[in-house]
Amino acid sequence: MSDQQQSATRARTRQAIIDAAIGLLAQDRAATLGEIATAAGVGRTTLHRYFADRAELIAAIDAEGELRLEQAITRARLDQGTGAEALLRLCQEYFELGDLLSLVFDELQGTAEVPCPGPDEPATGAGGSEPAGQCTPALEAAVRRGQHDGSIDPGLPAYWLESILWAHLYTAWSVTTQGNLARYEVLRLTLRTFEGALAGPR
Repeated sequence: MSDQQQSATRARTRQAIIDAAIGLLAQDRAATLGEIATAAGVGRTTLHRYFADRAELIAAIDAEGELRLEQAITRARLDQGTGAEALLRLCQEYFELGDLLSLVFDELQGTAEVPCPGPDEPATGAGGSEPAGQCTPALEAAVRRGQHDGSIDPGLPAYWLESILWAHLYTAWSVTTQGNLARYEVLRLTLRTFEGALAGPR
């Protein structure tokens, strides 16, 4: 096996461990490294070759979470369409993160300052206490565009709408985990209610 093939295999194995950890920890925060190794289809010894301990694996999961949140923002194309269309795309992209949302909300619940920064406070980046992308210039620009094109209530500031977005996602995640509604129906209801929140009173 060439060095390039070995490197690709190592990358796939590492990613499989991270993906398995996200899936298991979303269901059970106490999942053991042995259980994660089994879910990833590797032995415990193999897992330790990639991650020396639980803390190292958690750090890798955090980095993966930040990457996926950033990728969701990119896929949402916040600079295209009306402001409301852009935010609805972002809502759907975040929703599609699935198990990762559970870990995001768990982290937020353990943070003293959960709300998004106010209009005179600095926005928090990927290394801060809020999810990556929260109150980014791109999101604020989409809100301003929506207020100009009439798709977003001008009385609703970006930091407020960002908090409303995550509140809707939390509700969607909670309902999805209960299993009472099909996932597509949860997404439909989430987008419909978020769209109404963006428009404000009629």
